[in-house]
Amino acid sequence: MAAIHGDEFKRDAVRIATTSGLTRGQVASDLGVGLSTLNKWAKMVSDETGPPDPDQNLLRENERLRRENRILKEERELLKNRHGPQPACARYKQLVLPSAA
Repeated sequence: MAAIHGDEFKRDAVRIATTSGLTRGQVASDLGVGLSTLNKWAKMVSDETGPPDPDQNLLRENERLRRENRILKEERELLKNRHGPQPACARYKQLVLPSAA
């Protein structure tokens, strides 16, 4: 038996799929609907709202770049600290020999 979802649920599902940063497949799975159903709802909502606002495209691109930047910073920190703290100057890397007393 097919589940009946209201228009508000459909719009909220599409909003989550477009703004959460998750894939549509993940959102569909989380909401308990099929991917093709979510795609159909997204098309229905986009037909209702018309063409996207240019500012919305900029906001989405900005959010995507912020996410990418955060990931790259985390990867850089992991690689930077992979071998433990390293001295910043070659002068500190020299071995210190004990003095003959």
